[in-house]
Amino acid sequence: MADIFDVVADATRRDILGTLLAHHTEGSTRPSEISVSAIVAELGLSQPTVSKHLKVLREAGLVSVREEGQHRYYHLVYAPLEEIEDWLIPFLSVDFEAAVAEEAAIAEGLKEEQKAFAAAIGKAVADASHQVSSAVKDVRPKSWRK
Repeated sequence: MADIFDVVADATRRDILGTLLAHHTEGSTRPSEISVSAIVAELGLSQPTVSKHLKVLREAGLVSVREEGQHRYYHLVYAPLEEIEDWLIPFLSVDFEAAVAEEAAIAEGLKEEQKAFAAAIGKAVADASHQVSSAVKDVRPKSWRK
């Protein structure tokens, strides 16, 4: 059996899994099934391509098939996905609060830096305006000054 991570590493297989998930009926006692031709139509792939990827997914235990004459109906099997979930959970929960706090501190630091920059610009503009006003005042004839 192929490693579950190798199986889901392929984008086409992830698209097929996503299609199967989208057709899942919440709360149903029976698995939600979709035909190969419906998957082909939804993803715009060729039938041989979809069948090849479904075979890999079936061999990995991620999908199950029900045959009805020449038609094949597939549905998701969630149990193997728990292996991926079990592997991911430690990465998602380790120091999550610390990472959020660090991001907030960085954002706050940027805000303070932005405020300081804006204040420096404002001071520079005020100084320049004062210098221009003083220069104009000195250049104007005394009769215009009041």
